[in-house]
Amino acid sequence: MKKNRERFCNREREFVYKFNVGNQCLELRVPLQFPVQENASHLHGRLMLLHNLPCFIENDLKEALSQFIEEESLRDYDRDAEASLDAVKTGEVDLHQLANTWAKAYAETTLEHARPEEPSWDEDFADVYHDLIHSPASETLLNLEHNYFVSISELIGERDVELKKLRERQGIEMEKVMQELGKSLTDQDVNSLAAQHFESQQDLENKWSNELKQSTAIQKQEYQEWVIKLHQDLKNPNNSSLSEEIKVQPSQFRESVEAIGRIYEEQRKLEESFTIHLGAQLKTMHNLRLLRADMLDFCKHKRNHRSGVKLHRLQTALSLYSTSLCGLVLLVDNRINSYSGIKRDFATVCQECTDFHFPRIEEQLEVVQQVVLYARTQRRSKLKESHDSGNQNGGSDDKTKNAERNYLNILPGEFYITRHSNLSEIHVAFHLCVDDNVKSGNITARDPAIMGLRNILKVCCTHDITTISIPLLLVHDMSEEMTIPWCLRRAELVFKCVKGFMMEMASWDGGISRTVQFLVPQSISEEMFYQLSNMLPQIFRVSSTLTLTSKH
Repeated sequence: MKKNRERFCNREREFVYKFNVGNQCLELRVPLQFPVQENASHLHGRLMLLHNLPCFIENDLKEALSQFIEEESLRDYDRDAEASLDAVKTGEVDLHQLANTWAKAYAETTLEHARPEEPSWDEDFADVYHDLIHSPASETLLNLEHNYFVSISELIGERDVELKKLRERQGIEMEKVMQELGKSLTDQDVNSLAAQHFESQQDLENKWSNELKQSTAIQKQEYQEWVIKLHQDLKNPNNSSLSEEIKVQPSQFRESVEAIGRIYEEQRKLEESFTIHLGAQLKTMHNLRLLRADMLDFCKHKRNHRSGVKLHRLQTALSLYSTSLCGLVLLVDNRINSYSGIKRDFATVCQECTDFHFPRIEEQLEVVQQVVLYARTQRRSKLKESHDSGNQNGGSDDKTKNAERNYLNILPGEFYITRHSNLSEIHVAFHLCVDDNVKSGNITARDPAIMGLRNILKVCCTHDITTISIPLLLVHDMSEEMTIPWCLRRAELVFKCVKGFMMEMASWDGGISRTVQFLVPQSISEEMFYQLSNMLPQIFRVSSTLTLTSKH
């Protein structure tokens, strides 16, 4: 049958179309390769453009072309079917083998014969956790998570102390060597000692990294097994040991200078809240908040000294598998890693507590790197094909070389997403790539960073993220060039753009109420904060309160 099918495939037929222009009778002849892979409408448009055909034959040509393709395709199918039947009649094809092939194809494509999908472990655990966190056992779950957090924090503290002692010891050794430089020691001796110090630090960091990875893996397995067992026991009301099983003692914490520092940081936080209505006809209510706070404050766990239960974590846990997720925008460079800047700080916060639901931050970044590598490779091959075809000029050649050199990096305005269940107040982190251009005062609404915010808000609409925190000034730290006029211009631009994007949201999700939090760095002055607070209601339509009085 394959030979017969090949006989009718890849055959060329000529499409002939006659039309009159004034007193002239013109004829259009186009060779077509069957089966036709291209859409008939696209082919019709190309013919009109290529041959500069008059517009009054457009509809008639389209109808004739579609009819020709349909009729010729049906003839091919009929010939193919007749050839297949002849092959069966002559014994060229085994009838039993053909019947088995048909039966298998029917069983695989028909729902009633298909095998039911086996639920995955992650889906089962998600359902079980969602049931338990909305039950009286929620306090027990949070206590257990908090105990695990304390255990990892103590391990990280031990690591930091050991690394600090090693660096101090190495510093003393290096000072002694530098004093002998030029006397009994040479530059080569100094370089050799520096290499030994670096190797010692790497060995110690690798040792602690492996220990932390092993501890978190054990905690995750223990936690998931305990949650499954508790859920099964809750289904059995006659289980006498259940009441003892769900009692996890809250951890006791000592007051520390670090805790006092955290309280001081919380006192420094300024906040203003607004309720707005957006939309032309069907208005949607949204909540806006302006905060002076560190972006990572929404990720860090804060120890409650009076109770082990993390009340500020309760809402995050309740909404983990819901349609009310919380997101955060982090401004990062174009390298997908966690080695420097806010990326390293964020990864450190993620490592302080075991994630019982999603892969570790390092594993998620590895997946993102693989996806970016695949996408860049595909884009590079397409650029190379278009370059080889001679459709590019010299400037495009430079772009091709640049893309080949940096295909592992992302571009400004692009972002990648990581998922978390172990952070204080967020579930999703958007890592938005920005460059040094955001520090200048001349960016516009078409800047890649602004368009990246638009795409992030669109993802929020399509993936049930109802609360999103955005750096208002598109920077995490203030610098000298960021004057008061600079801050006011940047805040006005971001406010207006986000307002436009939120109005677009109504067409994306049907008008769902959302909370948008605008964050400014902690180093900004109170005067500047309140200027920004006064600007917000001038740009957004803030809801006014009505006072109702009764007449006596």
